[in-house]
Amino acid sequence: MDSEIAFDLSPLFIIFKNGRIERLSGETFVPPSSTPQNGVVSKDVVYSPDNNLSVRIFLPEKAAKTGEKLPLLIYFHGGAFIIETPFSPTYHTFLTTAVSASGCIAVSVDYRRPPEHPIPTPYDDSWTSLKWVFTHVDGHGPDSWLNKHADFSRVFLAGDSAGGNITHHMTMKAAKEKLSPGLSGSGIFGIILVHPYFWSKTPVDDKETTDVTKRYRPEVLWNIASPNSKEGVDDPLINVVQSESVDISGLGCGTVLVMVAELDLLVRQDWCYAAKLERSGWKGEVEVMESEGESHVFHLKDPDTEKARELVEKFASFIKGDI
Repeated sequence: MDSEIAFDLSPLFIIFKNGRIERLSGETFVPPSSTPQNGVVSKDVVYSPDNNLSVRIFLPEKAAKTGEKLPLLIYFHGGAFIIETPFSPTYHTFLTTAVSASGCIAVSVDYRRPPEHPIPTPYDDSWTSLKWVFTHVDGHGPDSWLNKHADFSRVFLAGDSAGGNITHHMTMKAAKEKLSPGLSGSGIFGIILVHPYFWSKTPVDDKETTDVTKRYRPEVLWNIASPNSKEGVDDPLINVVQSESVDISGLGCGTVLVMVAELDLLVRQDWCYAAKLERSGWKGEVEVMESEGESHVFHLKDPDTEKARELVEKFASFIKGDI
């Protein structure tokens, strides 16, 4: 029984019938570096001692020397909620590159993952991390880098895939629940959703695939991550776009960048998310960037391509306020 397979989603993971998971991707640990990498230094800081959860903080070396205030990026990693960490080569490389390009200070968040910790745990941990970050808003939090360098008037949330989904929900929650007592609004200036993981039981429009085999993958991933959901992929946590009961007009930021990939299975959901936001009565500005001829999180799989560099440049421009 121990070796009987329930779900084989190689090369991501295998789940066995006894509940054990074997993660095949994203488990390699890259240590933080006090020696600059691409002009960026990093360190790990515990934000939830009870759950042994840390964030990895990235800081441009030149800012460390000058003490200047920088835009603050809070990043939630992808991986279908189930794989990857902020400490893997994939995310350490991406955040180092993004911080170097944008000149921000970044906090990359670790959260507990399903199936051991099913949804809503990743959302709960992400909210805890945000609350921890905002304890530094008056310059007296537990981390010296955030106290010294984070400009809390320019806070950005971002994430890819499942992390994009988390980013949306954290921004919705921040509009309703204060991240810090002294804030007049949500505290979030803008968000970047990179190929965000939204899905629904039926196609969101007539351009989305109806191929049952293709539609199975995002559905089974959600069911593994959220086994207690009675609605499956029509759960409002994942069916943000199509569900008429999901109101996103209260999104707690003023500007949104949605990044989509032409060949991504999620591309129609992501385009329709931007359209729904524009129709909703939300008062901010939304922009969509499409990477033609590319698939889901292509920039993480091969960061040295021209299209990947274009994505990072756009990501950085959004944070710098160049767009």
